[in-house]
Amino acid sequence: MKKIWFLLLNLIFIFNISAEQFDEGNQYITLSKRTTIEPQVLEFFSFFCSHCYDFERIYHINDTIQNNLPIGIKLIKYHVDFLGSDLGHTLTHAWAVAIALGVEDKVIAPIFDGIQKDKNIFDSISLKNIFIKATGISSKYYDLAWNSFVVRSLILQQQKAALQFDLHGVPAFFINGKYMINNSRLDTSTMHNFINDYVNIINFLIKKN
Repeated sequence: MKKIWFLLLNLIFIFNISAEQFDEGNQYITLSKRTTIEPQVLEFFSFFCSHCYDFERIYHINDTIQNNLPIGIKLIKYHVDFLGSDLGHTLTHAWAVAIALGVEDKVIAPIFDGIQKDKNIFDSISLKNIFIKATGISSKYYDLAWNSFVVRSLILQQQKAALQFDLHGVPAFFINGKYMINNSRLDTSTMHNFINDYVNIINFLIKKN
């Protein structure tokens, strides 16, 4: 029943992208320095962030955003280190492995649940076990990816991006490296309105590029 409801919700948003205007300094903020000239949607999140969990696992905001983006534009997701002490960095490392292997969609739900719901991820070994179970890869292949140059580069890429945007909290969405969505000023009267505002403002800012 939940899957049917979610599919219907996505259809509603596909045909409900309006020409509604959003105001600079209100629903979004223009950054003083642009970090890219390419159209993109970049989200910063943490597996320890309760709001990030709601976005991903309860309200499926991220899936709805992805399904309503213009063709050729992908929702890029970077993990941050500043929550969860040492395990926060370990999770950033694991997320880099997921990006490198192209298995983000397979691991994001199990890792979120393992951190916030089931509480069965508490160190690098338990994290590895969840990752392997979700993807079906071997322990050896996971270790090779974990220690690879590509993954080390992706860790630095995520950390550098967080510094470039002077990030202090998550979830945080940046559009075209130029605009930041002000979550607190979107319509929170209902879940539908909040998700609708997110979809609309992202597409508004992409076109504004």
